[in-house]
Amino acid sequence: MNLNEQRPDIEYPTRWQYKIIGSDVEEMLLAVAESIKGLDYEVSPSNVSKNEKYFSLNVSVVIPSEVVRDIIFQNLAKHPAIKIVI
Repeated sequence: MNLNEQRPDIEYPTRWQYKIIGSDVEEMLLAVAESIKGLDYEVSPSNVSKNEKYFSLNVSVVIPSEVVRDIIFQNLAKHPAIKIVI
């Protein structure tokens, strides 16, 4: 099985969406600012868990390349304020 044949063909630059989940919205916003330096992005609220312990935010950014897309994902994922990146 050739995995390259199953990859979607994405033309860059493109608008990309990340969903991040964490427990402190202010810290999550700081994490986004640190992770996406130099690019224009938008953050919008998404969901709140039933017990209001976790929050999710949608992050939309114009990505110039696959490399930048992957770096942003890794930066978000390793930030202590963010529990999950989708």
